[in-house]
Formats: sequence, structure tokens, C-alpha cells
Amino acid sequence: MSPRFVAPLMLAVGLTLGAPAAFAAPQPAMMQALRDLQQARAELLRAAPDKGGWRIHALQQVDQAMASVRAGMRFANQH
Repeated sequence: MSPRFVAPLMLAVGLTLGAPAAFAAPQPAMMQALRDLQQARAELLRAAPDKGGWRIHALQQVDQAMASVRAGMRFANQH
């Protein structure tokens, strides 16, 4: 599967699964941060894989950051 297909697919799945709970209250800064992280992830997927493992490490960190943003949004919506 080509990276050009995988990135949009992952984005769609992430938005579909996280949207109902995570976006209940308006949180424009957090939503923008999530969009920026999704764009960063897509760019990392497009990058050449010859980075000594650092591209994969960066992808993992971006995934962790997206999870943290979503968790923060859920927390804010519940409190």
C-alpha cells in the first residue's frame, strides 16, 4: 500500500473514531494542534525512510502527541 494512500486513510480513521467524544465542546486551538500533528504525520510518512530509525521514532512521538491532545480535549469536555 503506498504512503500516499495510507496517510489519508489513517487520518480518516482517526477523525472518525475520535470525533464524537473529542470534539463535543469548541476547542479551536486543540483542534488546530491536532490538524497540525496529522499533517506532520503525513509528511513523515512521505519522507524517505533512510533516517537511521529517527523517522519511525518521530512518527511514534507524533502519534503519542495526537493521543495526548485527544485526551486533553476529552478531559476538558468532561469537566
